Amino acid sequence: MAWAPLLLTLLAHCTGSWTQSVVTQPSEVSKPVNKSVTISCTGSSSNVGAGGVSWYQQLPGSVPKVLIYGSSARPAGVPSRFTGSRSGNVASLSISSLQAEDEADYYCSVWDHSLKAHTLL
Repeated sequence: MAWAPLLLTLLAHCTGSWTQSVVTQPSEVSKPVNKSVTISCTGSSSNVGAGGVSWYQQLPGSVPKVLIYGSSARPAGVPSRFTGSRSGNVASLSISSLQAEDEADYYCSVWDHSLKAHTLL
């Protein structure tokens, strides 16, 4: 079963009323166990480019868990194989050496300074 690819699902959602923030990320990524994957979240200078991107992992049947905050900071207890980065208007979550337990939904979250609203992707 070690060869079976993991399906990392990335759901695109916008929160807040009347928000029209344009931030995009792929809907699904599939990679084999022990490989690495990078998930990107692309926005604009008013949201992703302004920094402060957070990444969340939601395992089946569980509430979302913070993996990365402030674009690259990792809370205590989150494995070091999860890393966050940002370059311009693109934020990335990298997972090295994928494990079976990494099969989950991943969300990118950011404050949009133009809309004055929080956007969850």
